[in-house]
Amino acid sequence: MLEIAQEQAQYFMELEDKYGAHNYHPIPVVLSKGKGVFVWDVNGKRYYDFLSAYSAVNQGHCHPRLVKAMTDQVQRLTLTSRAFYNDRLGLLEQKMSEMFGFDKVLPMNSGAEAVETALKLCRKWAYKKKGLPENQAKIIFARNNFHGRTLTIISASTDPSATTNYGPYMPGMVLVDYNDLESMKAALEDEMVAGVIIEPIQGEAGIVVPNDGYLKQVRDWCKEKNVLFIADEVQTGIARTGKLLAVCGNCSCGKKCEKDFEIKPDVLILGKALSGGMMPVSAVLANDDVMLVIEPGTHGSTYGGNPLACAVALEALNIVEDEDLAGNAQRLGVIFRREMQKLVDRSDLVVKVRGKGLLNALVINDSEEGDKAWNICVRLKENGLLAKPTHGNIIRFAPPLVMTEEQVMECCKIITDTILSFE
Repeated sequence: MLEIAQEQAQYFMELEDKYGAHNYHPIPVVLSKGKGVFVWDVNGKRYYDFLSAYSAVNQGHCHPRLVKAMTDQVQRLTLTSRAFYNDRLGLLEQKMSEMFGFDKVLPMNSGAEAVETALKLCRKWAYKKKGLPENQAKIIFARNNFHGRTLTIISASTDPSATTNYGPYMPGMVLVDYNDLESMKAALEDEMVAGVIIEPIQGEAGIVVPNDGYLKQVRDWCKEKNVLFIADEVQTGIARTGKLLAVCGNCSCGKKCEKDFEIKPDVLILGKALSGGMMPVSAVLANDDVMLVIEPGTHGSTYGGNPLACAVALEALNIVEDEDLAGNAQRLGVIFRREMQKLVDRSDLVVKVRGKGLLNALVINDSEEGDKAWNICVRLKENGLLAKPTHGNIIRFAPPLVMTEEQVMECCKIITDTILSFE
């Protein structure tokens, strides 16, 4: 039976290898079902999902309310394009405007598309409102960023795997070190700077959390220099870090935010968990003085704001509020890091644990073996937990936010036992 099960999984992996582009290197598991915090492979083995599709599945796999919202809407109306009004878009825009504290919402599809939209918005604002000379606007990015993989975005990437053989690159991109106020201050002296785009916590870089006060100081300097502060919360937003937003400004989450994150960006970018993993939905939010520089016909998307996506996103946000997923992420994140710190203290293989809420990472000591983190993730899979390395020696842990304390403790034991088995 075991041989038959292995052959079945191998069949699907070989199909992808033969007919699909080789732009990913997946953990060797073939998934066919998901529910809550669990996924099952084609052979019926159950796993804890500790990646959540890079934080897109915050509400858990196939949440019944999301399934109902989608199936109800898919039988009524799925797509109109923005050539016409529909009866779902305005409801979502109102919800997001009130929930996150911005005048206007511009819905798109993928996170990368939303980032592109924000960058276009920033440039147009710079020319129409700030008065920069045409084609001279610059935007500041932090090194080791990950905002997507379009040509514009990789023009500001420092990851060779994202940039090699894709040039020439988009001009007007300025790079500074993340969490380095001196380099940011120096870059902001350039009068051609239109905006700063930053991840409040760098996710793909390995869950890098900035020092206290860093984001607030950057925000203050942006205001002083009349520069737009753009927060890319595609991965960190929608309760992942223990708050509605990692940069939590004038939102209505009803919770006192940590002092250095009490910042309201000029432009907010959301995606991933905005639809609970049901379909691509993203959005850019800003106040009227910024958003209204975009006029009819100057930007759009056939699927952006489609009624199916709006119905699902609206319910996804309601679930976040109704089930207090931010509070759950905050509470369970403390427990997870406490248990992982015990592992750090016990094992020479783990250098540190870091993160906020249920967005965390373990840094692995791979000085002797460069693929140690990968091998750990493969063995975690064998032991019933799915995670993936990033940047070689970092393992990211981001389970659905509907997880319970009992489940977190069980997963901590799986992780601890697995890593100790390598010593």
